[in-house]
Amino acid sequence: MTFEQIIFYWFAAVLTASAVTVITVRNPVHAALFLVLCFFTSAGLWLLLEAEFLALTLVLVYVGAVMVLFLFVVMMLDINVEQLKQGFVRYLPVGALVAVVVMIELLVVVAGPNFGVERFGPPVKHDADYSNTAELGYTLYTDYVYPFEIAGVILLVAIIAAILLTLRKRPKTRYQNPSEQVQVRKEDRLRIIKMDSEPPTEGR
Repeated sequence: MTFEQIIFYWFAAVLTASAVTVITVRNPVHAALFLVLCFFTSAGLWLLLEAEFLALTLVLVYVGAVMVLFLFVVMMLDINVEQLKQGFVRYLPVGALVAVVVMIELLVVVAGPNFGVERFGPPVKHDADYSNTAELGYTLYTDYVYPFEIAGVILLVAIIAAILLTLRKRPKTRYQNPSEQVQVRKEDRLRIIKMDSEPPTEGR
């Protein structure tokens, strides 16, 4: 067994253990921290596959931004774990059914003829000046350009839906109407009045 295989099995074992801990630990903050460990070990596996761009993106985007925001929200909300456990038994059959369906789908994909070393072959060693970022961009915008565009549209719809769900009109809040501000005239805002001068009165 080579040193690279030892590192691979170590990362795989840590990733599996941390993934199981994410769904079994009781504290949501601890679950988020174990999920961060999952991301780091996944990045290590991608480094072994010479996918440095994906590994760095996973660490910078998910660990550096998404998980920090998730931890901040979890710690600010003060989630009542006991209240969440009340409906666990009621939704257990549905959750078990979904888990079985997902497991069957994974087995069909992994054990099928479209996946495996026999179809794709082992990773090819490249030179030091090889750029997997350029290869990823070329493949993404040629072979998978339509799925990429569809994913972008779905994300745009999700962003707009999130904005609409959080947009609430409050009765005591003052809002600006840019169209009315642009169409305003000086005659509507300013009126000049001519008055005769008056002599000063005594005592002033």
